[in-house]
Amino acid sequence: MSYTALYRKFRPQEFHDVKGQDHIVTTLKNQIKADRIGHAYLFCGTRGTGKTTIAKIFARAVNCDSPIEGSPCGTCASCRAVAAGNSMNVIEIDAASNNGVEDIRKIREEVTYRPTEGRFKVYIIDEVHMLSAQAFNALLKTLEEPPSYVIFILATTEVHKIPVTILSRCQRYDFKRISVETICGRLQELLEHEQAEAEEKALRYIARSADGAMRDAISLLDQCIAFYPGQMLTYENVLDVLGAADIDVFSGLLQKVLAQDVAGVIAAVEHLIAEGRELGQFVVDFTWYLRNLLLIKSSEEMQDALDMSGENRLYLKKDAKQLSEDTLIRYIRIFSELSNQIKYSFQKRVLLEIALIKLCRPQMEEDYTSLLGRIEQLEKKVEQGIPAVLVQEAAPLVQQEPKKPPKLPEAIPEEVEQAVKSWRNIIASMPGLSRGYLSKARLTLGGGNELMVVFEDSMAAAYFGKEKEQKQLEEAIAEYIGRQVSVVIKENNTNRPFEESHVDLEQVIHMDITYEE
Repeated sequence: MSYTALYRKFRPQEFHDVKGQDHIVTTLKNQIKADRIGHAYLFCGTRGTGKTTIAKIFARAVNCDSPIEGSPCGTCASCRAVAAGNSMNVIEIDAASNNGVEDIRKIREEVTYRPTEGRFKVYIIDEVHMLSAQAFNALLKTLEEPPSYVIFILATTEVHKIPVTILSRCQRYDFKRISVETICGRLQELLEHEQAEAEEKALRYIARSADGAMRDAISLLDQCIAFYPGQMLTYENVLDVLGAADIDVFSGLLQKVLAQDVAGVIAAVEHLIAEGRELGQFVVDFTWYLRNLLLIKSSEEMQDALDMSGENRLYLKKDAKQLSEDTLIRYIRIFSELSNQIKYSFQKRVLLEIALIKLCRPQMEEDYTSLLGRIEQLEKKVEQGIPAVLVQEAAPLVQQEPKKPPKLPEAIPEEVEQAVKSWRNIIASMPGLSRGYLSKARLTLGGGNELMVVFEDSMAAAYFGKEKEQKQLEEAIAEYIGRQVSVVIKENNTNRPFEESHVDLEQVIHMDITYEE
């Protein structure tokens, strides 16, 4: 018989087997016991937190001949049919591959037929946010007034993409990330069933790496067991399999950064690659290491918030004494930005090396925390007895001439002025996601006398950089002021505040006040 992955083999079959979602399980069980079952449910949350699993258990429970405390009995014909995937009353649909309006029209036709057995026909639509706009419109009427024997369960990881008209017709349940302790307890149960052993430290690392997703944790455990069959799974084994690094590696790298040893830092990256470490995982773990240093630096009472042994805490306390809180915050900021970039990059090594060089060379940046780092470097040089003449040469790094404010435009086109005055009212008429992005945008005058909309957020700039969204904005402006205005979208990627390089039209032009009810 072929091998079954652990996450499939141990998928919960009853409500009491579900871990970490007690608030949802209790509510659904009470609805079944009180016979107050809704017609549409929306399950939203990150991957691997139990959305589809609970949907299947709920589908079994509502059709069970003799439910036990709101949970399916598991022995009746209906429960066995659903568990085997043979029931005609439970229909699972993957919206990622069935996202067209025709697929939804088929559902509208099917719901007119009563279930052949049992009380309810249950439609579980996974990744529902992938449906097209036309498909959502087709689903809307059926979702609003479905037959009494139909239940819809919509599952999604991106609830912000669901139209408000759909959201308002569903009971919404938000699935939480599962705690490290809960995941560890479940992993220990699986090990006992599989007659395998693992160190508690190894399980806690797997649980932390899963980032609140039970399915991810079980898959990682499955991978580690397969690599070391029949052996005690140790912390070092887990590090080897997952391509992660230990605290000794982080501490050694930090010492090279503090010594401004760029060559040593690059050599450390080379060593990580030679050992087969996954650089994306290394960035995440090193960021957590810096976060732990900051907690210890902030307060002695924070030690209880650290998920590690007493020996490793001593390591952290020793390293934390060498840095200021502002320097740690700068390090964390640089690596947090790196973790977002490295996910989709083909040049992970280059990005990591650049970030580490930034840590070694604060003079590469111009923000406040970098200036503090540069001052700390100068203070250390003075303490080490460096000649004063060299300190004077370095002083201009700290003393910078004040930047001149951008020059005001001589004349602002009338249509641009009207658009700026009405800007808050214009964005209030936009759809939800567009309104959220535009509320944080800044306005200035483009080189060709057009209205330039500047975003600090790269995602917002990319969103409105699309022709469709930009055209929608221009149409909203034209509809409100009655004149066409050319719009230019720009991202402020200069690492400088908006006011230093652009004229803020909102400050220059008096804006109309928006009244909200």
